[in-house]
Amino acid sequence: MKLSISKSRSLWWTASAIVILAGIISMVISWQQIGSPLRPGLDFVGGTRLQFERDCTKPNNCDKPIDINVVREVAQAQGLGDSSIQVVTDKETRKENGVSLRTKSLTPEQRTQLQDTLSEKIGAFDPQKNQINTVGPTLGQELLRTGLLALLVSFVGITIYMAVRFQLDYAVFAIVALFHDILITVGIFSILGLTLRTEVDSLFIVALLTITGFSVNDTVVIYDRIRETLKTSPNRPIGEIVDDAVNQTLARSINTTLTVLLTLFAIFFFGGETLKNFALALITGFAAGAYSSIFIASTLLIWWRERTGKSTPSQSTTESIDAAASEK
Repeated sequence: MKLSISKSRSLWWTASAIVILAGIISMVISWQQIGSPLRPGLDFVGGTRLQFERDCTKPNNCDKPIDINVVREVAQAQGLGDSSIQVVTDKETRKENGVSLRTKSLTPEQRTQLQDTLSEKIGAFDPQKNQINTVGPTLGQELLRTGLLALLVSFVGITIYMAVRFQLDYAVFAIVALFHDILITVGIFSILGLTLRTEVDSLFIVALLTITGFSVNDTVVIYDRIRETLKTSPNRPIGEIVDDAVNQTLARSINTTLTVLLTLFAIFFFGGETLKNFALALITGFAAGAYSSIFIASTLLIWWRERTGKSTPSQSTTESIDAAASEK
């Protein structure tokens, strides 16, 4: 069965618009509540991250599950009520025997007091598994600035590459597809930040850069096939040409995406807490990238060529040849 994307392009655009609009609304709400479209992690705003794991070698120390409400009460009692608190799974036992807190910068005395109080409430901690990281606000701002600059440079580089290899309209719609993927990924994380207090860190910027590379690779494959077909069949309607190009590359795109997603789901479920959000960002972006390459970048090219009357790159050349022949 052949997939006809040109006839249902309004459907593809509407589906994307709904998801993107939901993300934009979430970012506006998030900006009003916390002053940022996404919930920034420790890497960007600075502060202290503490992760404690209970010592299960001690009798009865890990019998009861960790009550996150108890942890939150301890944090509030010490003036840390706005901290981000999560229960952490122990890599060895696969049980929730740890707790992670992201909070404002704490002095060594404050950290010790917090650790001792939590130990009394939920069980003794294993000192060999405790993790304490501190990031200054200046370093956090520098990480955010350099990350956004890297993302901007990648967009400019991709635009130049696509314009040189193909044509300007190819490049423009490839960038539109990239913005589509980035907006969907950022929007989803904004929603998760509001509902589940999910934070973004420097790995999120890395994920966005990886998504741009993956998405444009899929788009280039489809555009290459469109260009080849235009050379061999210059008089065919652009809609038919794009449909054929998509169908010829569809199996490759699906297989490549599924292979990568299987690996990412493995990282998400078994890679530990620090890699969960990174893997989730890649899963979201790669899925959006496969979708945009097939249903957004291609259909936008159809719409533009039909709107401008430039169905093929060689149309003007063909018209000149026909005119010269008639004059003779």
